[in-house]
Amino acid sequence: MALLGQTFDASSVEPMSNYDVLPPGKYLVQIIFSEMRPTKDGRGQYLYLELDVLEGQYAGRKLFDRLNLVNANPDAVQIAQRTLSSLCRAVGKLQVNNSEQLHLIPLIADVRVRPPSGGYGESNSMRYLPRSGAPGTAPGYSTSPAAPVASRMGTVGAPGAAAANTAPVAPAAPAVGGLPWKRQA
Repeated sequence: MALLGQTFDASSVEPMSNYDVLPPGKYLVQIIFSEMRPTKDGRGQYLYLELDVLEGQYAGRKLFDRLNLVNANPDAVQIAQRTLSSLCRAVGKLQVNNSEQLHLIPLIADVRVRPPSGGYGESNSMRYLPRSGAPGTAPGYSTSPAAPVASRMGTVGAPGAAAANTAPVAPAAPAVGGLPWKRQA
């Protein structure tokens, strides 16, 4: 039993929204948290990534990725290293020694839906798209505020409708109160 120190009134607080998988498509995202974690068997480590969707209907939703960088299975390590390489290229940082160097830099994630398997429900998987053109330019991305993110990138709800106007993507400013993972509760 834990005393809350006050009476909590659930009717005065909006409940947590459900986190169903996001539909397939390209999303403007940024990494907000990362850390190395031990694998379930304790013999390896993976880089845990938490990403925020920045725009569109799903703005504010979270995506998660795990990169098995230390694992007895060399194929798992190779897949993780290739994914990390794609991620580094997507944010324009080719050499990193700390995952925090990848934080708060907008990038495009090509999100897919992985079917249920192994007792788990369906989930999202991601590919990180490489930059094209000038530094800070994400492929197929326009900063035009009039078009929703899906139609700007030719994805969900607007197949093939990519905007011709592409402009550099400026890094998002940290949230009020400092970086999200360093805020005091």
